[in-house]
Amino acid sequence: MKSLLRVAVAVALCAPGRAADLFYDDFSRFPPGWLSQPVGQLNAAIQEYHYLAHRGVPLEPWANAIIHLDAWLVSDEEGKPYLEQHTVNPLARIMNPIFITGDEEWSDYTVEVSVKPLSLDEMAGLVFRYRTNRHYYLFALTGGKRVRLALRLPLEKEFRLAEWRELGSAPFDYDVTRYYRLKVETSGERIRTYVDGKLLVEARDGELARGKAGVTANIPARFMEFRVSAPDSVISAIQGRIARREMELERLRAENPRPVVWKKFATPGFGAGRNVRFGDLDGDGQADMLIGQNIPRVRGDAFDHLSALTAVTLDGKVLWQLGRPDPRNGLLTNDTPFQIHDIDGDGKNEVVLIRDFQLQVLEGATGKLLRRTWVPEIPAGMDERPYKLNHGDSIAFFDLAGRGRRQEILIKDRYRHFWVYDSSLKLLWHGSGQTGHYPYPFDVNGDGREEILIGYALWSPEGKLIWSRDADFRDHADGIAMGNFSGEAKAPPRVYACGSDEGYIVLDKDGNTLKHVRIGHAQSPSIAKYRTDVAGLQLMTINYWRNPGIVSLFDSDGNLLLQGEPIHSGSPVLPVNWRGDGQEFAMLSANVREGGLIDGFLRRVVMFPDDGHPDLAYHVADLTGDARDEIVVWDTERVWIYTQDRPFPGKRIYAPVRNPDYNDSNYRTTVSLPRWKSLR
Repeated sequence: MKSLLRVAVAVALCAPGRAADLFYDDFSRFPPGWLSQPVGQLNAAIQEYHYLAHRGVPLEPWANAIIHLDAWLVSDEEGKPYLEQHTVNPLARIMNPIFITGDEEWSDYTVEVSVKPLSLDEMAGLVFRYRTNRHYYLFALTGGKRVRLALRLPLEKEFRLAEWRELGSAPFDYDVTRYYRLKVETSGERIRTYVDGKLLVEARDGELARGKAGVTANIPARFMEFRVSAPDSVISAIQGRIARREMELERLRAENPRPVVWKKFATPGFGAGRNVRFGDLDGDGQADMLIGQNIPRVRGDAFDHLSALTAVTLDGKVLWQLGRPDPRNGLLTNDTPFQIHDIDGDGKNEVVLIRDFQLQVLEGATGKLLRRTWVPEIPAGMDERPYKLNHGDSIAFFDLAGRGRRQEILIKDRYRHFWVYDSSLKLLWHGSGQTGHYPYPFDVNGDGREEILIGYALWSPEGKLIWSRDADFRDHADGIAMGNFSGEAKAPPRVYACGSDEGYIVLDKDGNTLKHVRIGHAQSPSIAKYRTDVAGLQLMTINYWRNPGIVSLFDSDGNLLLQGEPIHSGSPVLPVNWRGDGQEFAMLSANVREGGLIDGFLRRVVMFPDDGHPDLAYHVADLTGDARDEIVVWDTERVWIYTQDRPFPGKRIYAPVRNPDYNDSNYRTTVSLPRWKSLR
């Protein structure tokens, strides 16, 4: 895989610059206009769990680090191209728009750019030694009267307040009528900063020795002539480190099975994004796909309604279809309420869904309506009540009666209320609170009946609130789980929550906080055996809003093991049992450049072939029956399924136990519990 450094060197050779240029760009590569475009009614949440190569203009070798912001454009001034950050950032206290390039191995370099601030209200300048969009050095003009050198720290002490280490500042009056040449020289711990050739701030700091470089601004500002340079000996050392890294990656990839196509088929007119359920609908023992389309209502993504459902086999045969499919209705940025589950215990799967303000049960094989009931009214006091009845957000199943199977149905609205039904659609009880996105079933006291973990609260099977921490956390729970993941059989269960801007939270079984690490907007967690050198299971989460693409890995005690930014968008980071040897990988996307499977050290150890496959969405499941996972990738027009290019060679294979497919969600925490199977 071609590295960013090699792309950058190629740019330098084509551009006017010194022999020691590591990178040079005058931004003439980009067409005039916005470099990305808003995604219409979908809003920028589309990239939480869908992969888009770009939203307008390919940016390589640059990247928009805060990918959900349409902050950057290119135009010309007096015949010279410039890059402009054209927005006023209302969230300067927590994040900055950043346009970044380079390689994590860049070190001991000089970075410079010409900048014209178009406002004096906030800052504009350079980022360097960039590790993630929450961990980098900043040198900027700020407030019209000074320059600032600071280090952005990755963990926050206060809610939605970025943590900085100030390294120095100096008086410097500037205006909005001309460009200023900003320059930063780095060598080991030494940092020297200049404006128009004058040394203004000098400091020493050793937290980050290497990293990418780029530009940033919280107010409209223009940038020209970006350059990164270094002595020849430094460039040689950088190239050597990158070459060794690429060789190590090639070795790791050669040790792993390669993805090969197992099946593929088209979804003409009825395809969708990440709005698909998997389960055996026709009773042949093989999983099928149920593809949902939706029409947004009222505003944004808060009131989507299912408009079409298509049941299709993995060979592409359409089993049945409800509604009128239309490709315009394929994408979404939220959950929708439909699942595949044997709700009555007769050995045949049904489809349980909310449609037209009714909770319905359909025959899985045909889509025939079996029974239905009206959903509850939207409770009084809600901020928005466009309808009298609740339209439904998601559905989950629990075993509240202790029958040994999950037959109770939980439905919820977006963030405040939930209702519990029995399998005959009789309403049992109602609860409310800061529900977050998706609940989690767990038998806390071992009596055979599951409690309901929802948001930051635990409810009894009868509907009694056991404990709640809703008042203590100011952002909703994006993904939650409960269990003993320590590897010690007698250890008590714990609650693990990725609480959006509250970061990562660990509670004991009684709701007491054990760990609270503010890593940014944490979501889409998974729990699996990602590291064989660490006891128990590990939790992986990826950030999105305000700091997308940052992956954090924690041990079962809540200790942060490592962080990185392998991708700039979100991802479900689903665990993948690819090798069957007990170590799982996590998937970023199916993109041939930015995707792949990463290991517990965030190394891309499996890459997808450049064969024209879709990469909008994906799902992971054992579909061939050998215990290893297949990877289903799709867009709104086609589905491809990948399996391994070689058989499993051992006599005992890893076959982890996962959340059941009938409790699926774009926001659930995927838990992969250890299990082995003998192949003798």
